[in-house]
Amino acid sequence: MPIVNLNQRFISTQLNCPAGSAKIEFCCDQKSGLLVEVRATTPNQGVYWLRYRLNGKNHYQRIGKTAEMSLADARAKVMALKAEIANNPDFGKKVEPKRMPTFGEVFLDRYLDHAKNHKRSWRKDLQYFELRLQTRFGNLAMDKIERSDIQQFHDNLRHQGLSAATSNHYVKLLKHVFNLAIDWGIVESNPAVRIALFREDNQIERYLTEPELARLMAVLTTDENRMVCAILQFLLSTGARLNEALQARWEHVNVEKRLWKIPAQNSKSKRVRSVPLNDSAIAVLSQLETQEYLFVNQLTGLPYTTITKVWQRIRLKANLSNLRIHDLRHQFASFLVNNGRSLYDVQMILGHSSPVVTQRYAHLSTKSLQDAANSASVQIQAAIGN
Repeated sequence: MPIVNLNQRFISTQLNCPAGSAKIEFCCDQKSGLLVEVRATTPNQGVYWLRYRLNGKNHYQRIGKTAEMSLADARAKVMALKAEIANNPDFGKKVEPKRMPTFGEVFLDRYLDHAKNHKRSWRKDLQYFELRLQTRFGNLAMDKIERSDIQQFHDNLRHQGLSAATSNHYVKLLKHVFNLAIDWGIVESNPAVRIALFREDNQIERYLTEPELARLMAVLTTDENRMVCAILQFLLSTGARLNEALQARWEHVNVEKRLWKIPAQNSKSKRVRSVPLNDSAIAVLSQLETQEYLFVNQLTGLPYTTITKVWQRIRLKANLSNLRIHDLRHQFASFLVNNGRSLYDVQMILGHSSPVVTQRYAHLSTKSLQDAANSASVQIQAAIGN
């Protein structure tokens, strides 16, 4: 490393690498630590460097290119850097990159708190995580999970006997967690996008025959658990979802106007909706002696959160072992359609967000369609008679 009188003239005329050498460093004779590196591949120009000693070792700090800054500017920057080095013993140390959290850490430390504030079904998400996601992805860094990993995981769920709908829920949850992780600045991309979901045929339809309905009503009007029976009769009379009924308060019921307003926070669609109360629904309400909530557990004094165990007993008692609570909502819809009400009426009362959802009941309206077709026949026959 030759020591030279490093001045602007030298910088302008002497920056050449000796023949046979890949590079050369010209050191300032003022012992300031400033030097210029010149490479054979870039003749007549070089790079300013500051060489300094710290903790017994030589270190180099790049200053800039000779073609982009003057020698005076390079000296000024060297002086500033040397002052910074003197006041900061950790100067120049490599900063370790921030460790990428695992999927399990993001789910438990960030996502779960978020879901508790935004999703009523957060417990279901936790169940999915504990059943399968924790084992498969929990210990993997977020940026190490690839689309092929999720695709293979999705396919294997079907091989394990899970339904298409349940398998798809796992992918939907993964996609949601990664989307939030992008918003939180944890990752830059979502490996769960463009994963083809399985086609779901989950529109299970179970409608009661007249004898079955009679058996169910016989149990609901005589069983000892009167409050749960009242809940079930209310569902059958309104077409409401179970959670909507369990969270119903008297302040949202207007008996005189025969109207029940479901607040947005209790509605699946996240919108306020009004449910008309028919005679059977009013009859159920007239039997209640509760205060704040409509349906209160007499043993705890608190509103119900689930009625699964009692429902299991009641449906077996009525010899309806395959009837689900949600089927009561479908049964209510069938009452409307079979009595000539339009699908629009059904959509409004049930609170469907789209008419596409209500189309599942279209096949029930065959009697109304037959009557409509017969009206044309009447005119045809009349024309023949004339």
